[in-house]
Amino acid sequence: MIELASSFYLAVGVLFWLLGTRTLLKVRPVLVHLHYLSIADTLGSLSIVFGLLFLRPKEWPLLVLAMISLALWNTLLGYVIAYGVSDDRYQMTDISYQVSDERGQTRDDK
Repeated sequence: MIELASSFYLAVGVLFWLLGTRTLLKVRPVLVHLHYLSIADTLGSLSIVFGLLFLRPKEWPLLVLAMISLALWNTLLGYVIAYGVSDDRYQMTDISYQVSDERGQTRDDK
């Protein structure tokens, strides 16, 4: 029964990896690809480590630490990459909205 549960979680992890890689084939912006791939990679890796937890119960402190590290580092790395590739115009320092009137002319509202 433990081997069956472990095999299930290992298979789910590999499935998440494959589905995350499949999203790279669609035409989307790079950041969207990175977002979907990092989610699938994190969930797949966590599932695989959780499956290993069934096989190696004596190693649970190390495997739980690996799961926490995966969850934190994959999330933080995604934010760092997104911040690094963003332009200054996308920073949320000064919020201004362009409003167009009936004639199609635009004006800045703050």
